[in-house]
Amino acid sequence: MAARGPGQLRGVAPAPDTRRSAVLVPLYEDNGEAHVILTRRSPNLRSHTHEVSFPGGRVDPTDVDDWDTALREAHEEVALDRALPRHIGDLDSFVAGGSQTFVTPLVAVLAERPTLIPSEAEVEHILHVPLAELLLPEVFREEIWTRDGVIHRITFFELHGDTVWGATGSMLRQLLAIVTGAGEDQPFL
Repeated sequence: MAARGPGQLRGVAPAPDTRRSAVLVPLYEDNGEAHVILTRRSPNLRSHTHEVSFPGGRVDPTDVDDWDTALREAHEEVALDRALPRHIGDLDSFVAGGSQTFVTPLVAVLAERPTLIPSEAEVEHILHVPLAELLLPEVFREEIWTRDGVIHRITFFELHGDTVWGATGSMLRQLLAIVTGAGEDQPFL
């Protein structure tokens, strides 16, 4: 991640009044295997219920920066101790199609598997997913969709009981491409 440098902007630049959010992409090693932490959103939320996502959310006026937002949100959603993550780099920022929110994904490592508690209001379930599982041919697939005359590559990860897709699928795909050294526009399988 450090060799890659800062994340870039994918797609169109956000308008000045676009809502901003930051998500944490937390990684840790357990028994020699790299894992990523994801959440399944609560059915009580207004949008994207039961969808799998990274911990994160809207930037508050009191947040110092995107890192502060990502840490605050991860603490609120899964009780992640703010002192545990170490920021190692960023994925590309983008404007999410459905919500028209400008999203900044921040990648962090944790020294070990953390003890987490889901916020009942926001998180239905916490997923600890081995990166190796995401690379399995039967788990990963892509489809080409056309929306408003624009062609989009949509990434899907079929986990046990969950489908990860949309913005989270796209961020996971970019993370895996970086981690495997496949190149961000090339298949990594």
